Amino acid sequence: MPKSEFIQEAEARGFIFQCTDMEALDAALTAGPVAGYIGFDPTADSLHVGSLIQIMMLRLMQKHGHRPVALMGGGTARIGDPSFREEARQLMTEETIAANLRGIEGCLRQFLTFEGDTGARLANNADWLDRLSYIDLLRDVGVHFSVNRMLAFDSVRSRLEREQGLTFLEFNYSILQSYDFRELNRTMGVTLQMGGSDQWGNIVSGIDLVRRTDQKQVFGLTTPLLTTASGAKMGKSARGAVWLSAERLPVFEYWQFWRNVEDADVGRFLRLFTDLPLDECDRLAALDGAEINEAKKILATEVTALCHGRAAAEEAAETARRTFEAGESPAALPATTIPADLLSAGIPAFRLFAESGMAASNGEARRLIRGGGARINDVAVKDESLMVTPADLVDGAIKLSSGRKHHLLVRPA
Repeated sequence: MPKSEFIQEAEARGFIFQCTDMEALDAALTAGPVAGYIGFDPTADSLHVGSLIQIMMLRLMQKHGHRPVALMGGGTARIGDPSFREEARQLMTEETIAANLRGIEGCLRQFLTFEGDTGARLANNADWLDRLSYIDLLRDVGVHFSVNRMLAFDSVRSRLEREQGLTFLEFNYSILQSYDFRELNRTMGVTLQMGGSDQWGNIVSGIDLVRRTDQKQVFGLTTPLLTTASGAKMGKSARGAVWLSAERLPVFEYWQFWRNVEDADVGRFLRLFTDLPLDECDRLAALDGAEINEAKKILATEVTALCHGRAAAEEAAETARRTFEAGESPAALPATTIPADLLSAGIPAFRLFAESGMAASNGEARRLIRGGGARINDVAVKDESLMVTPADLVDGAIKLSSGRKHHLLVRPA
């Protein structure tokens, strides 16, 4: 039984998958505050639900008196993490990276406190990687890395087995991430790196580098890679990524994502993504039949409150109640716009669903219609090429529905 309250709660909530030395880490966490970090690659101007387990891990550290450090990959973003990707990432411009860093910082500030004794810290690896000499890196760091060992990493091997190839640029990613750990240990006293289980090889390499060059013990802790009960990738919906930024995804739609999770996922998600006490999570997870829907509403409201604030979460819950339970006007539904000329000329139903974001592509929109799941103004769409025109506007908007629970108002602009 671990002595550290952080480890105890992390295990009970399902956060822990692997640890490099649980006994020694538990002792360090019990002896006093520990600084632990997780890296976030700025591949977009918002994080999405797929990153939420990592954010909640940092939040849990802070709750128990330890210091969370969020490392922004402003330097490594120039390469891109190749882990388990089928092909190389598109390289980003400096302007795009800067904009993405600002957006991700905003997401993190929704969950973490950056003031006080255990205030979270932000770091950007561009601060040290940008001034790093290549020859110095080879002499100081590269000498400690075995190519044979790097080729054995699951993330590298899976890429090579698919015969996709791996550029030398990408192959350096693990070395740079290891350098990050050492730099954070030297400058900020960070002794713990956390991440998803797909980062295990990179984390272990960093621990090994610190041991070889500085003769210090540091630790690695990974979280499980999450899928839904049906096996779908966490953080994705039928309409794409479930973003944490309200500018990317309306609060109501974020709330709806959690309201619509599978019954089998309710208990697990309550433990991972809310601050509710464990006994309350267990009570809600044990509900069945129609009562499980009440547990889903609580899940949706609690998760949304952490991300967007209590008032916004309760407003979303009330909007859902009025719309789906009280049968009121859909005026409070999420809305978007399309160019007025598209509508004035007439637009096929499948394209309207794709242009509005109700479907990720024209092909997906066609499949939705063929499957009988699409409605326009509450009328089932049977012909994917049905022309939608200004005559279909009701109070200035067209209501699109995907299934029974996803609705959107489209207005010409």
